[in-house]
Amino acid sequence: MAKFLTVKEAMDKGRGKVALRGWVWRERKSNAYAFIVLRDHTGVIQCVIEKDKVGKKVWEDTEKLSIESSIELEGTIKEDKRAPAGYEVHVDKLNVIQFAERFPIVKDKSPEFLLDNRHLWIRSRKIVAVMKIRSTILGAIHKFFRDKGYIEFTPPIFQPTQSEGGSTLFEVKYFKEKTYLSQTWQFYAEAAVYALGKVYDVSPTFRAEKSKTSRHLTEFWMAEMEAVWLKLEDITEIAKEEIKFIIKEVLKNNKEELKILERDVKLLEHYAKAKYPTVAYDDALQLLKDKYKTKIPWGKDLRTIEEDKITKHFGVPVVVTHYPTEAMAFYKPPEPDNPRVARCFDMLAPEGYVEIMGGSERSNDVKYMKKRLKDMGEDPKKYEWYFDLRRFGSVPHSGYGVGVERVVAWICGLDNIKDAIPFPRTMLRKSP
Repeated sequence: MAKFLTVKEAMDKGRGKVALRGWVWRERKSNAYAFIVLRDHTGVIQCVIEKDKVGKKVWEDTEKLSIESSIELEGTIKEDKRAPAGYEVHVDKLNVIQFAERFPIVKDKSPEFLLDNRHLWIRSRKIVAVMKIRSTILGAIHKFFRDKGYIEFTPPIFQPTQSEGGSTLFEVKYFKEKTYLSQTWQFYAEAAVYALGKVYDVSPTFRAEKSKTSRHLTEFWMAEMEAVWLKLEDITEIAKEEIKFIIKEVLKNNKEELKILERDVKLLEHYAKAKYPTVAYDDALQLLKDKYKTKIPWGKDLRTIEEDKITKHFGVPVVVTHYPTEAMAFYKPPEPDNPRVARCFDMLAPEGYVEIMGGSERSNDVKYMKKRLKDMGEDPKKYEWYFDLRRFGSVPHSGYGVGVERVVAWICGLDNIKDAIPFPRTMLRKSP
């Protein structure tokens, strides 16, 4: 065999002799011809095998080929507009690496069946396209923060306390004691910024939310940042800049994948360039009342249906700030001039994807935080190490976290967040 090319390299070459290897994605046979669509990690290409032009052994092997059989082949590539990818290879030689058993995934299988067989369904063109875009998004996050001088800082996954609500903690047996899986890196990032100034991380996160919606996972990835001296107004602008940078990187690097997913590229280009508005919670309630005749009692959290109306109004991602203090985590400080609201924000994505990130300034008032913890039924003594950060050289600092899968789902236009991660974990699914 000659030097093997990927499918993409072969199509870039466009003509002449090529050697390829991969898997049978589609196959159609007659008495004289076999049409094999070969798949590898870069794409698919149609390969034609003529019975009269190959030896008896090659034709016998060709007749036994089934979906996902692994093969090597040599032939001549030429452009053909009728072929699935616009090119066709006329095969001279064929070597079968493995004859696959009958592939269990055929058309019209249920979503649950595909999740049960995720280890095989991950080979589908849709999931491959999503995973490539996901890789671009993760790379863009690292590039965005590293180019701004942020230090990557990794937190522990085992953590002794809750940070986002005790009801969503995953309890873990830790030798003779118990601990919890990380809900966020935030507390450890707050320790790090006093040494490193500004830090970021992309790491797994766990929430024991008893939710069966298309927007929730029990294990997901968060991209978080934390920095000293930043205020709410600073981090909301950084957040907007980050999301635009991510979209631009996907547009630059994943044209083919967006095409496979039938994503509206013009719309993504608009998101990459448009100005994202910042709206206070109070103003959001007024907008819902005036524009959509939807009256939300003050203090109530916005539901997905209301968040969707807000993004439909603006047609781009929207930052909503100053949510009611009582509904927020204990470390989010109240607005000095209006303590009923906290110095915090969420970013809502359009097209029904809504909340994709959240963040806040961090309180430096130990007395206030202890009271909030007591009101929540928590023991402030468990947080003494966290309060030490305020006792020794405390300075203003802020941060936010981006739900990676929610961003992937939005940019890819997915119906369900389960397809935004290789192997989803939910309330009802812990395998494969």
